[in-house]
Amino acid sequence: MPDSPANEGTRLQAFLAHAGIASRRACEKIILDRRVSINGATVSELGVRVLPGDRVALDGRPLKAEGRKRYILLNKPAGYISAMSDPEGRPLASELLKGVPERVYNVGRLDQWSSGLLLFTNDGDLSSILVHPSGGIEKEYEITADAPLDDDFFLGFRNGVLVDGIVYRASSLERIGPASARVVLLEGKNREIRRVLESFGRKAKVLRRVRIGALTIAGLAEGDYRELTEAEVAGLRAYGSESR
Repeated sequence: MPDSPANEGTRLQAFLAHAGIASRRACEKIILDRRVSINGATVSELGVRVLPGDRVALDGRPLKAEGRKRYILLNKPAGYISAMSDPEGRPLASELLKGVPERVYNVGRLDQWSSGLLLFTNDGDLSSILVHPSGGIEKEYEITADAPLDDDFFLGFRNGVLVDGIVYRASSLERIGPASARVVLLEGKNREIRRVLESFGRKAKVLRRVRIGALTIAGLAEGDYRELTEAEVAGLRAYGSESR
């Protein structure tokens, strides 16, 4: 499909982000995976622009550029996965948002057996800020291991632990019991806490995210969700923007 003039229309990845599909970077991959069409023609490269009146579809489903922006905070129970679909049929965290008619997407992830705060939105611009590689937004976890945590764990995680060629380092770490700790991460690499625990011969019995930036789990029962206030959304934007 020929590209539109550079000074016309909206870049397709920006259109998708504004429609709440995902962050702009994630939308670029969606485009390259040939999942998007404009006026019935599949798009397979970046740089294409959407003009007024164009019909855009994702996986055959028509999209609109703008809609009501939703910002949902869920207290995810263990056992649910952070994905919009699953070929294995496992329960989805998004299925707990039964009263949200808009299609929203999780920002970041919690693994299946972790619980706690998970943010959903259809605001692609905010999602881009929050998942930016520079990190900067604090995420706090409460963990309980299957055996007591010794001083080497705390010293190592504070200073940096090398596991399979990747350095994992906690922003802060506090003991709250013989086998329990409070961990604050900034970057949040995949399965970071579990991998560090395993490197010290421990496994997580409980791993719960209790804070994202200024958002806390207080008053939110497991499996429940709530809408963020305008002030909380503004705070997330400011928090993320300052880290870039």
